[in-house]
Order: sequence, then structure tokens, then C-alpha cells
Amino acid sequence: MLDDQIGFLIEADKLNTILRRNYTVAGDRRENSAEHSWHVALTAMVLAEHSNEPVKIDRVVRMLLVHDIVEIDAGDTFIYDSLANTSKEAREQEAAKRLFSLLPKPQPSELRALWDEFETRATPEAKFARAVDRFVAVLHNYATHGRGWKENGITRSRVLAVNQRVAEGSETLWAKIQEMTLEAVKRGDLSE
Repeated sequence: MLDDQIGFLIEADKLNTILRRNYTVAGDRRENSAEHSWHVALTAMVLAEHSNEPVKIDRVVRMLLVHDIVEIDAGDTFIYDSLANTSKEAREQEAAKRLFSLLPKPQPSELRALWDEFETRATPEAKFARAVDRFVAVLHNYATHGRGWKENGITRSRVLAVNQRVAEGSETLWAKIQEMTLEAVKRGDLSE
């Protein structure tokens, strides 16, 4: 049992090697998926009061710590890449099946349930977790003066269209995204 758990943890460390399109707030390098998972978990703890509904924050944090683990096999799919997003679900389902099966029972079903809950957005916790996940990506772009947006030709209208579901988990964070992107346009960091 312990050896299987250690094997899973070694495999999970590979998340450090998956680069995302967003830059760290320092702007000196691209963020990896493990850093992102930590940052969204911390963000959820700090911003829990802004959830539309009361949430069990420990469940939200646990969900956010496993939400991107599938990227070890599936890679990080850029949210603005429509073509890559058509195969994302199938790639991630296969990855989830393999990765969670590395754990001894009952852990595979427990962690997989958290991952599935995040994906389906069926609970207040999942809606808030998804909102925080998207909010942090926008926050990084805002803090780096739109570096990732500029490099990929992303417009404010595209940012708003792709991220509008943030409102399902937090109207407050959705309003802040609208405010930040408007300010980014005024600063010349994002085109309309």
C-alpha cells in the first residue's frame, strides 16, 4: 500500500514539468501546472467568502490540488485553443483513469470523485473551484501586463467569452475579471 502511494506521488511530481501558457507574476518564466495547482488552492482559501454559495473550503482545496493532475499525460490545453479543446475531455479521461489507478483502494475512487466533481461543476464547491481556477489565470495575465494575452493574440472579448462561467461560482470574481480586463485595455495590455 505505502509503496503504491509513493509511486503515485513520484508520478504526480511530473506535474512540475508541464508548462502552461501563463507566466508567473514575476513575468520571468512560464508557470508550471504544479505551481498553478498550489496557487489556485491558496487563492480559494483566501477568497472563499466570495463564493456565491457557502462552500466546504477543505473540499474545494482538495479538488484544486488534483484538478490538473491529468495534465501529466494529457498536457495543458490552452483555454483559448478551440481545436485542442475538442479532444481535451477524451485525453483527460484516459489520463485520469491511468493516474488514479496507481493508488491503492479506496484512494483511486476518492480522488477520481474529486476530479469528476470539478469537471462537472455540479456542486457549489466545484463551481467555486472552477471560478478560482479561471480567475487566477486572468490575474496572472493582468499582473504581467498581458504578456500571455499579447503573445497569443487574445482580445478582451475572447477573455470574457471564455471565462463567463466564473459567474456560476462567484459573481464577485466575475465582476473583478471584467474590471481587470477593462483596465488592461486602457493600459494597452489587451486589445478590445
